[in-house]
Amino acid sequence: MLSYPGRSRKASSWLLFQSVHCTGLIVWPAVLLSSQYMPSRYTQWMYDWETRLTSVDNNRVVRPLEWGVEWARDWPCRNGYAPGHIPEDGERYLREYNRRIIASSDEFFSYIKPADFRLERREVKVFSTRALPDLALEEKVRGTYTNFLRFTSPVRTPFPENNLVNARWFPARGRRAIVLLPHWNSDALAYTSLCQVLNLLGISVLRLSMPYHDIRTPPEILRADYAVSANIGRTLDACRQAVIDARCCLDWLESQGYRRLGILGTSLGSCYAFLTAAHDSRIQAAAFNHAATYVADVVWHGQSTRHIREGLESQIDLERLRVLWSAVSPASYFEQFARWRKKSLIIYAKYDLTFLPEFSRSAVHEFARHNLHHKVVVLPCGHYTTGETPYKYIDGWHLASFMRTAFES
Repeated sequence: MLSYPGRSRKASSWLLFQSVHCTGLIVWPAVLLSSQYMPSRYTQWMYDWETRLTSVDNNRVVRPLEWGVEWARDWPCRNGYAPGHIPEDGERYLREYNRRIIASSDEFFSYIKPADFRLERREVKVFSTRALPDLALEEKVRGTYTNFLRFTSPVRTPFPENNLVNARWFPARGRRAIVLLPHWNSDALAYTSLCQVLNLLGISVLRLSMPYHDIRTPPEILRADYAVSANIGRTLDACRQAVIDARCCLDWLESQGYRRLGILGTSLGSCYAFLTAAHDSRIQAAAFNHAATYVADVVWHGQSTRHIREGLESQIDLERLRVLWSAVSPASYFEQFARWRKKSLIIYAKYDLTFLPEFSRSAVHEFARHNLHHKVVVLPCGHYTTGETPYKYIDGWHLASFMRTAFES
């Protein structure tokens, strides 16, 4: 715990910074680096709480940089790279590919609609990413059955588990429905309460298991490491798959008679949700629960992704990484997002050490600059503490209230 009772606030703040700086655990917002800055007790308490929550998971794995150009074999927007031939300069190849993707993003996120949509009644499971799963929680849901939408993802990967899309179905009366994308490394029970609240408001929900998450996790990994990692190409591919899977969920909802469609994403799911809304005209309402402009900036500065940065920073810097992941960063697609009228909600946290507040404010600036219909909510907490009492209720209230009225003209 990074707190120093009994010391003056200024001394405590300086020692707090020194401890963090020496251990390399946190990248603080720039304002905290000033020795003149004296955070309030609430600010320091919130940063300490965030640090404790991000330190719970001790099974993060540091992996070295891999260009992962082999993941581009089946991507559209091709230009070269014959089968069986891997480009010698992987960075240059992916840098140019990002440029082509952004120029032809509708093609990159295009797909053939699955022909095997089906509802399966299966037992609810937790699929915890913790080193020590919560056995009480697993016992609580044991024997509980519900319906899941299943279909084959149009994006094929080497992992059969990941290729079978899974979305828990929360039906409600009416013709309003949304696709919900959870946060990175969420277990399969996350957002169940929010889905049930939305049901009470007459909104049906497909809660999507994102690529490499819960039931889609390959057996060799415990966490959803393949969704975002030091493998550049695989991270791009996972994002493309998430967007296409979400669009397929919209296809199914439309086939069931739903005409008012929306999307809601949290953290990594928020990035996926934005890209989906930028490339699918059917989305009329979009809620972004924690938002940022560039994937690379979040990975580089975020507290919960420091293990990814550790694998990258000896071989690449932030500027180069930003270019290599520009094709899956919201900052590249505001013009595409603005093509169709929709209502948007942006929620960010004032004390966020994962999606730093300046990244969220940059996203808000882009919404304003493009004259997009949007509402902004700033929570008095951090990224992980958003899921804690009382902040989770505040966050849930804003999300549900927005979706309740967002489909109205």
